[in-house]
Amino acid sequence: MFKLLRRVLVLAVLLFVGYKIYRIHQDVRQVMTYQTLVREILSEKDTPANEELVLAMIYTETKGKEGDVMQSSESATGSTNSINDKAISIRQGIQTLTDNLYQAQNKGVDVWTAVQAYNFGPSYIDFIAQHGKKNTLSLAKQYSRETVAPSLGNTTGKTYRYIHPISILHGAELYVNGGNYYYSRQVQLNLYILKSMVKVMEIIPFL
Repeated sequence: MFKLLRRVLVLAVLLFVGYKIYRIHQDVRQVMTYQTLVREILSEKDTPANEELVLAMIYTETKGKEGDVMQSSESATGSTNSINDKAISIRQGIQTLTDNLYQAQNKGVDVWTAVQAYNFGPSYIDFIAQHGKKNTLSLAKQYSRETVAPSLGNTTGKTYRYIHPISILHGAELYVNGGNYYYSRQVQLNLYILKSMVKVMEIIPFL
């Protein structure tokens, strides 16, 4: 009986893992449909942003499944979901990332501070410049709790459950109205996922 249960459990785990890999593969294929558009928009600008980073951010934001693929409406208009054109969304997202990267260069902070600032806003770059010049999870969490959340009404540090492979080891929560302090790490993880899956797709073209 025990052996049968163990086999059922192993089979269930294998099916779950297989399903997750399939979903990741489908999401990567969707995001890669924007590669040409991203490349064209990047060529229009003098920017330190690169194609792989932008695609990883699209993967992180929407998996390429919404009109505002880079969730850039708020940086353009001050309100969410006001952009519903994929090219406009990517163009605005790249502009915001470009501005962050140049500001990060001027302040002497790392690239991932600029990426985290895509979620928090550019003032985060100044915060990191005054606190060691390198983005860390503890500093991002502090900024979320002490700056972002209170500015949007959460003055008590109220949190909510947030389940993600990265968050599980760090409390699995975020501050209400506090943005996503895991954002830059999620982009890093998704950059790795994109690169790895694209290599697999090149080796096995029919995938």
